[in-house]
Amino acid sequence: MAGSSDHISRVADSLIQIEIELRQLGVWEKKPPPAEALQSSQPFGIDQLEFTQWLQFVFISRMKVLIEAERPLPAVSGMAPMAEEHFRAREESGQRLIRELAEMDRLLSGKS
Repeated sequence: MAGSSDHISRVADSLIQIEIELRQLGVWEKKPPPAEALQSSQPFGIDQLEFTQWLQFVFISRMKVLIEAERPLPAVSGMAPMAEEHFRAREESGQRLIRELAEMDRLLSGKS
């Protein structure tokens, strides 16, 4: 299934770009938040985590596990609108990260 392999490669490349943008924004953290914060059942862990923490410690981590285990990837994603909301009240624009998340949204929803 070459198409599937190509799709997985594009998703993996997109994950790398998201990590690069988080690092360039200076929000990539060395230490994870407390374990209980990572157990939030709220969308994007909004009650316990900053959106960028959720991206790093939940989304990227889980996606890497799924890719490495060759498990099915999520079929729906809506991270770009959440990122827009997150950066609306911040000094940094986050536009490059928002573009990368929009690309991931397209890849996961099959619209690419």
